[in-house]
Amino acid sequence: MKPKQSIASDKQEQYLPVGQLRSYIILFSKNIRYRKFWMAGVISQVGNWFNYIAIFVLLTKLTGSGSAVSWFLIAKFIPTSFLGPAAGVIADRFSRKTIMITCDLSRVLVVLCFLFVDKPEHVWVVYLLALVQESIWSFYDPARRASVPNICRPDELNLANALSGATWSVMLAVGAAMGGFVTYLFGWQTAILIDAITFLISAWIMLQIDLPHHSVSKTEKPTWKDYTGFADVKEGCKYVVRHGEVAKLLLVKSGWAISGGVLVLLTIFGEQVFNPGGQGGGSGILYSFRGIGAAIGPLMAWHFIGETRRAMYKAIAMSFFIASAAYIMFSQAPNLIYAAFFVMIGHLGGSIQWVFSTTLLQRIVPNEFRGRVFAAEMALLTFVLSLSTYFTGLGLDYGTNPRTLAMRLALLFLLPGSLWALHIFRKTDTTT
Repeated sequence: MKPKQSIASDKQEQYLPVGQLRSYIILFSKNIRYRKFWMAGVISQVGNWFNYIAIFVLLTKLTGSGSAVSWFLIAKFIPTSFLGPAAGVIADRFSRKTIMITCDLSRVLVVLCFLFVDKPEHVWVVYLLALVQESIWSFYDPARRASVPNICRPDELNLANALSGATWSVMLAVGAAMGGFVTYLFGWQTAILIDAITFLISAWIMLQIDLPHHSVSKTEKPTWKDYTGFADVKEGCKYVVRHGEVAKLLLVKSGWAISGGVLVLLTIFGEQVFNPGGQGGGSGILYSFRGIGAAIGPLMAWHFIGETRRAMYKAIAMSFFIASAAYIMFSQAPNLIYAAFFVMIGHLGGSIQWVFSTTLLQRIVPNEFRGRVFAAEMALLTFVLSLSTYFTGLGLDYGTNPRTLAMRLALLFLLPGSLWALHIFRKTDTTT
């Protein structure tokens, strides 16, 4: 009788709403492999934000230059543009568990190398290490995301993906705050050591997970062209050109990235404008509130505007104007408390764009093109974000007031917002 009761119980528990806490309790209690998998990701993400705050403080200490922070972020953005497509192919060809463990252990060594940078003339090493670290992550991330269906039942996937998005936002808020706190009290070196330890723990947890791997048959053996992934991206781009609605949705994230230099200004405001000579506390607070905004934005939009296609289009259009207004107020904020609040509102809008454009693309793009469309989207996003970051740092180095730069970037949000409202929001084919 027990097996029958268990089966009946499983049927009752399937397809529980994503918004119910009970759904996640059931997921964690019934799927031990996913619980371990999720925990490994949580620990790794916390360490990532410790790393960000520590390096921001190190660069501010060694150079005091806005472009130094910009080049660090650019080094973080560039690898995904070039390695993402190839990393996706490799994640489909080799053991994803092995890829993730290897990436975690490799990042331990890379992160520890930051500790040897102690002179201004060695700042270039920071950029090189950031480039290598993010290149490794470019292989880790697709392997991790592609592994979820291997350890979750189909009825668990919605819960797992919803939890993944919420976890990133919360870990940004918690990790940035903790990273700023630890860096302020114990120094940036301590934050780097903690980051290295988190990668070790993540690898140890992954080692214990039974993650199946389905090898590719010899008839599917890839050529060197397959491993570059550029052929797939090219075909995805052709598909996008033929489908106007997909093209417009694909440009949503890049529209936000035009003003992506605001991420540099979070550090400048936190460590120079509001807290001259700061040790990570100010930027930690601002990045933490960025995470809070990112966590609540989509939930509020779904609740107040709705979940239909037209409602999501409307929310995307509104979100650009929300981000613009918030960063206009941020540029004039009298202190860190007000600035943190406006950052939260700004990224509330940014997260709506990210989650809703992704959801809409998942709905309308056929499965055979979905991966390539997202690869093209991410490549374009990181390219535009790198340009915005570079010119923001350049402006700081030429003596432009950070508040003036924040105002200009805030106004830039109005350009994609207006285009989206005029050319997409008014179309009648966005109704469900």
